[in-house]
Amino acid sequence: MLPLSWTNTVARPHKSRRIKSENALFGMGNPLLDIIAVVDTIFLEKYGLKENDQILAEEKHKELFDEMVKKYKVEYHAGGSTLNSIKVAQWMIQMPHKAATFFGCIGKDHFGGILKEKAEEVHVDAYYYEQSEEPTGTCAACITGDNRSLVANLAAANCYKKDKHLDLEENWKLVQKAKVFYIAGFFLTVSEESILKVAKHACENNKLFCLNLSAPFISQYFMQPLMRIMPYVDILFGNETEAAAFAKEQGFETKGIEEIAKKTQELSKENKKRQRVVVFTQGKEGTVMAKGGKVEVFPVVKMNPSEIVDTNGAGDAFVGGFLSELVQDKSLDQCIYAGHYAANVIIRRAGCTFPEKPDFH
Repeated sequence: MLPLSWTNTVARPHKSRRIKSENALFGMGNPLLDIIAVVDTIFLEKYGLKENDQILAEEKHKELFDEMVKKYKVEYHAGGSTLNSIKVAQWMIQMPHKAATFFGCIGKDHFGGILKEKAEEVHVDAYYYEQSEEPTGTCAACITGDNRSLVANLAAANCYKKDKHLDLEENWKLVQKAKVFYIAGFFLTVSEESILKVAKHACENNKLFCLNLSAPFISQYFMQPLMRIMPYVDILFGNETEAAAFAKEQGFETKGIEEIAKKTQELSKENKKRQRVVVFTQGKEGTVMAKGGKVEVFPVVKMNPSEIVDTNGAGDAFVGGFLSELVQDKSLDQCIYAGHYAANVIIRRAGCTFPEKPDFH
């Protein structure tokens, strides 16, 4: 069990990795096969895309996926926001293998097979609900400069069923084994009841439940389900754009990210033993953390812009790095430093990929 209070101490080098058991970290979300390509602004305009955004595919985007493959050089990676973070966390932890668990829904098809293989390759203990009605989900990552516009076609990912998967005894046992839980806000569009069951389990057992705002459209169109989950959220993640959208929908009447973080931290909470922590990233600007009524800003690792290959997955990587330390009972400062490290590694590479081993101390 994690301690009831966290202290903000100076980060110190690891003396030993403290995870003793498999399945200590649990993630649930939308597994997607990422289709990544560098595109031009004409392509974005054709499909009504913004340079730095995340949306769900509509009818007008049906041809987008095929056109990307035909027109540009594409790369395929196993992805989806939560799975990306869980993969990065497992990479940072290294041992034991399968320290991280992932639940989601895929199709019984070729892409589903690839996603299963990719999870195994990075030692994530993935348990998929497999169905035949919808194909495995895909996500187009349209890169322009250091911006990325994501268009997700959830397909099978949208078919996750609590009663068909999460409620099964052998699967629920994996939830019970975990001490830290992470779900991206995107999953609110799929199975609110699954999120609520996991969140309540965490609350009742004084475990840590973490959620991500994920994209502006979650706050804009799914605020009611988001606020039904919010009382159970121990750690909330987001970036500056998502924070602004959340503040606007909540009527916070401020555009200052530090004040937004503070107001969000003060929203009502079910488990009174833990105060909520809010962590907002701002790209190359400092990461904001609100805790106990105080706000701190942590500078990110400086780097030459010419070294940036792809910012797609940077936010997911930050969360993955953060979770890898959180599940080992490290200080919140250390969690943020690990998040910055992981994001810094990922943006030097195409997609949410990483070298064999981390070099984080």
